Amino acid sequence: MTDVYNPQEIEQKWQERWEKDGLYRSVVDTDKPKHYALTMLPYPSGDLHIGHWYAMTPPDARARYMRMRGYNVLFPMGFDAFGLPAENAAIQRKVHPKKWTYANIEKMRRQMRSMGAMFDWEREAVSADPEYYKWTQWFFIQFFKRGLAYKKLAAVDFCPHCNTTLAREQVIGEERSCERCKTPVIKKNLNQWFFKITDYADELLDFGAVEWPERVMTMQKNWIGRSEGAHVTFKTEQSTPARGSDDLLVFTTRPDTLWGATFMVMSPEHPLVAEITTAEQKAAVDAYVEQAARASDIDREATDREKTGVFSGAYAINPVNEERIPIWVADYVLMTYGSGAIMAVPAHDQRDWDFAKKFGLEIRPVIAPETPAPADMAYAGPGKMINSGPFNGTPATEEKGVTNPAIKAVIEWLEKEGKGHSAVNYRLRDWLISRQRYWGAPIPMVTCPEHGLVPVPDDQLPVLLPDDVEFMPTGESPLKLHATWKAATCPVCGQPAERETDTMDTFMCSSWYQYRYLSPHYDGGPFDAEEASYWLPVDQYTGGIEHATMHLLYTRFFARAMRDCGIFGNVQPMNPDIQPESMFSEPMTRLYNQGMILAENHEKMSKSRGNVVDPDDLVALYGADTVRGYMMFSFKWDQGGPWNSKGISGMTRFLNDVWNLVTATPAIKGDPSPDDVKALRRKTHQTIRRVTEDMETFGFNTAIAGLMELKNTMQKFQKTPVTRSDAWGEAARALLLMMAPIMPHIAEELWARVGEPYSVHQQAWPVFDESIAAEDMITYPVQINGKLRDRITVSADANEETIKAAALALEKVKEHLNRGAPKKVIVIPGRLVNIVV
Repeated sequence: MTDVYNPQEIEQKWQERWEKDGLYRSVVDTDKPKHYALTMLPYPSGDLHIGHWYAMTPPDARARYMRMRGYNVLFPMGFDAFGLPAENAAIQRKVHPKKWTYANIEKMRRQMRSMGAMFDWEREAVSADPEYYKWTQWFFIQFFKRGLAYKKLAAVDFCPHCNTTLAREQVIGEERSCERCKTPVIKKNLNQWFFKITDYADELLDFGAVEWPERVMTMQKNWIGRSEGAHVTFKTEQSTPARGSDDLLVFTTRPDTLWGATFMVMSPEHPLVAEITTAEQKAAVDAYVEQAARASDIDREATDREKTGVFSGAYAINPVNEERIPIWVADYVLMTYGSGAIMAVPAHDQRDWDFAKKFGLEIRPVIAPETPAPADMAYAGPGKMINSGPFNGTPATEEKGVTNPAIKAVIEWLEKEGKGHSAVNYRLRDWLISRQRYWGAPIPMVTCPEHGLVPVPDDQLPVLLPDDVEFMPTGESPLKLHATWKAATCPVCGQPAERETDTMDTFMCSSWYQYRYLSPHYDGGPFDAEEASYWLPVDQYTGGIEHATMHLLYTRFFARAMRDCGIFGNVQPMNPDIQPESMFSEPMTRLYNQGMILAENHEKMSKSRGNVVDPDDLVALYGADTVRGYMMFSFKWDQGGPWNSKGISGMTRFLNDVWNLVTATPAIKGDPSPDDVKALRRKTHQTIRRVTEDMETFGFNTAIAGLMELKNTMQKFQKTPVTRSDAWGEAARALLLMMAPIMPHIAEELWARVGEPYSVHQQAWPVFDESIAAEDMITYPVQINGKLRDRITVSADANEETIKAAALALEKVKEHLNRGAPKKVIVIPGRLVNIVV
């Protein structure tokens, strides 16, 4: 064994040993409490960058810590392998996306092993493997049978560069660009597949069974966008018993302002625009609709944008007063909210006010403010109803937790009169999962001329992707252009049918991967029920907050849909403390989001900027433990920050110091001082207490700071007889045990060198004794009016009066008091004394 710390040598040795011994293989063990730790699986882009390490190694340290605390830990890893980047790479590099993807997986798998993480590689799942996407397709069929999957013609966001539809969540920025290639999206009408995530809107607003960051929960609540109000139907003059569909249904959160509706506005995309527009107005309306299609939703909703619109020539009847009001078409109304038509109340909505002012439409106030309000703008505050028939004088006030009495009264009247009813509206839209691309899980449906849409039978799954396709984007799925692939047979009648050529959004694959990790090669279902009964739900999930309204929302929906499809039917919790409802409805009970490591210039790392930090280079120079330790020490994990290449040398010094403490500390002759022994034991137990608290709360930076302080204390006693005492051995063992989750290789090597049994990662976490950790004496800073003047050291069990007396006896304090009495003396136990004069 070498006497100098050589990380490259010891890390390779122990990684090979751990893999050979199956040290991290996780199996069901009902004698132990389980802990399912999961970090978001990566996309196989080709290289791990330092951001991957930052996302993966701290959760690895936490999983290792939980194992040492006595839990049976499952910590798996896999690859989210389908998606647009692989297909775009295939086009650019003229290589098959399958070949590109799997070559990247092989490289990234090797890089991940160099981390020394405790991933259970026997549970690896790759979403592009047929044995995986067979069950992705099976889930689609179950959802279809349950009525949760449907196909309809819809205006969708379409990326002209990637030539595919995008879910709303994949359109970013004010320019409404594709999140992948940043190309501005356009609107396009296509037959698309959707999942009814809106059926679960209310349930998804309930976070009672999870411990998630407040920020994530708020983002999801805002994305779902629940609002209460009323549905009211406005008949158009074209409405007849045969043409009842020409009625306009509107959702309003302010039914108390119905008497102030002086016109209506329809979205240019509304299907009734063409039906109700008069012949005289058709040319103007058609031109306006074409113009509106080129504007982004962000632009259209901007409050400071000049309002545009065109009169349809048609009129509607306001149901509360039978007034005839004009119907306009304007792009500030979107089809993605409510019904795509609004009643315009210009006196009390600023956008309607601006529109009415521009086009000379009536502005009728129906809420009188309690105090005079500006007359040159809409009034949206409280007051009393006016110009509202039987409701004149009704208070229209908002109080926290109390329903506006005017709104309540009007809704009751609408329901009694049959003119409307209470309703809830959501910003959330159904999940668009169709993609007109090749590299994805094929949608397992066929279209039969006689029987319509028919699911592929289970025994014919998976519907395999053909390897021989053309990848050049055309706006249609490459599978449509394949000579034979789309030809199928109807499972019902056996007649020729056509296979669905769209593939599924890659978020479909990542919505259920946590279940496949339980039994990645199981062919009796998407997961083995026995494994699920033990391991579910995920106890600790980690990943980026950027997935709050995509992956994190989709996977919560997916779990509920699985529950309602009966997919958990054979799963019964082995742990009696786990309620089936929480086990099945919420896939991840606890979530922690990491921050982001930036480049040294404080910019986001990217290959195009040339500022990416390569962990392979760092491991070759310093070793994995140094990289792991430096990342966890340099940043508060949920915040991140800019990389500093100079700082890593400090972690190298720390590990070399620990190495020397354990391997090169001589036994100094003589009897150890009892005070020194006591001081070392106190610091050891204080450190165990501190690091334990930090590991519980993902405080890796402060945990390492604690380890450094213990190391410093040990160095103070390194050349004293204390090294001959049991306290020294206790401190050394505790230091290595606490380092083991964070720097697993050096801890394993030094654990072996001190003669302890293999492996350090199978040992129990050290336990602190509060009586040993307690201080004998405490030093208090003494402040006068908040400014530090001196310090006192008193017994740790000194009472408040003793502490005050010692502080007031200080000469510096007496000088500031001018021998007089202070106004107040405040003692904060264990921390400070503040004298107010």
